[in-house]
Parts: sequence; structure tokens; C-alpha cells
Amino acid sequence: MFLNCVLMPLLLIISMSEGRLLDGAVATGKAKSTLTCDSMSAAQEGDNCFSIMQSFNLNPNLLFKINTNMNCDKVFVGQWICVSGSLNRADEEVFLSRS
Repeated sequence: MFLNCVLMPLLLIISMSEGRLLDGAVATGKAKSTLTCDSMSAAQEGDNCFSIMQSFNLNPNLLFKINTNMNCDKVFVGQWICVSGSLNRADEEVFLSRS
């Protein structure tokens, strides 16, 4: 009874915590992926998220992945916007190109 009620849950918790890193990512032996901006453009007067996606043939998912702080309501003239990027992983590089 002690084994089922106390020891098994304790072993389960210890085993789960051993498989995780401090930041909550599952330990796989690989480094975290990093996103790199490969090409940037300055916003022009009248630009908004839609016009930027059209001009650079970007889908919304990609635009917001490579511009994590993008606020579509407050695009300003001269704002630097990443229009092409790549995702670097521990053992490979994946290019996030225009679709």
C-alpha cells in the first residue's frame, strides 16, 4: 500500500523532473533553436501588416515569427521589419523563405 500511494507518485515526479531543463524544455541533448533575420526593410508611409505581407510575399505566420514585437496597429515610417529569416537548430538550418 505504501508503495502504491506514496513511493510510486514520488518516483514519477522525480523521473519527470529529471527529464526537463530549468526553463521547462524537454532535455533532448540538442541546443534550442534560434531565429535569425536575414533581410530587413524599412516601413514606408501607409504601410501596414497586410501591405508588407503583399510586398514581400509573406504569410502572416512567417511575418509574426520573424517579427516577434510587431504591432500592426502602430507600424511607423522607418520601422525596421524583418522580411526573410532562418531558424537555426543544433544540427540543421531551416530557411524561412517567402511562400
